[in-house]
Amino acid sequence: MTTHHALSVKQPWAALLAAGIKTIEVRRWPTARRGRILIHAARVPDERRQAWEHVPKEWLETAQLLGGIVGVGELIDCRTYRTSEAFQVDAVRHLNDPSWFEPPMYGFVFDKLQVLPFRRYPGWLRFFAVDLPATEGE
Repeated sequence: MTTHHALSVKQPWAALLAAGIKTIEVRRWPTARRGRILIHAARVPDERRQAWEHVPKEWLETAQLLGGIVGVGELIDCRTYRTSEAFQVDAVRHLNDPSWFEPPMYGFVFDKLQVLPFRRYPGWLRFFAVDLPATEGE
């Protein structure tokens, strides 16, 4: 078994992130963590219409998956958004509606994103440890 770290993200954001359509995940807390992070689809989806408008038809099935690992990526940076203007500069990468901004917010910047076969796994708040066979999550 190999221990990885995961971040739980509500759908459809988890699918959009794993697919590389979204490359920044917005949070209200910063992180110094860097490296390979599994993307976990939370058990409860984001019900806001604006979220689901970003999902291309070919990703709808993946965006319906809840309560498990859906992808992986490299966390390479954490940006601080202190103003609405700074938040809007990265809007094409985080896909959040400008009206959702409440300072300060933080953007977890991902690279090398890829979808993984769905694997049911319980999530947790913030980053959490996931034990997978050595060949999974790689």
